[in-house]
Amino acid sequence: MSSDNVLKANLITGRTVEQGIAIEGFKDKPEYIDAAGVVQVDPSDLKAVNIWPGSTVLAKSDYGEVVVKAARSPYGPHPGIVFIPMGPWANQIVNPDTDTTGMPSFKGISVTITPAPGQKVLDAITLIKTTTKGGVEA
Repeated sequence: MSSDNVLKANLITGRTVEQGIAIEGFKDKPEYIDAAGVVQVDPSDLKAVNIWPGSTVLAKSDYGEVVVKAARSPYGPHPGIVFIPMGPWANQIVNPDTDTTGMPSFKGISVTITPAPGQKVLDAITLIKTTTKGGVEA
């Protein structure tokens, strides 16, 4: 599951109350990063890979990567499972294939979580502008 500061985990995403509140008027504010630019990790997994809550980590899948803040999961125990609230940060690493449903799968994605000291969690607007092909205007 983990070795050498690399956590191999199963990502699930979903809505949270905090993410829902922050998306309504705070997309360009630190409140949205705090609500959705985080990965919740089981305390035993944080300890196993020597990651501190509040530190930046790189979440990486076969579909992309994104820097987010690590957070101690308030649920569980559930070693090997991490959670990122739905939003532009999670969207960077979920499978974009929708299997004709128009909605990608937001559950069961293999990811690695590694420390990313010195890296910054981008705000939603900057993240979207820098990762969208051709960029977008806010």
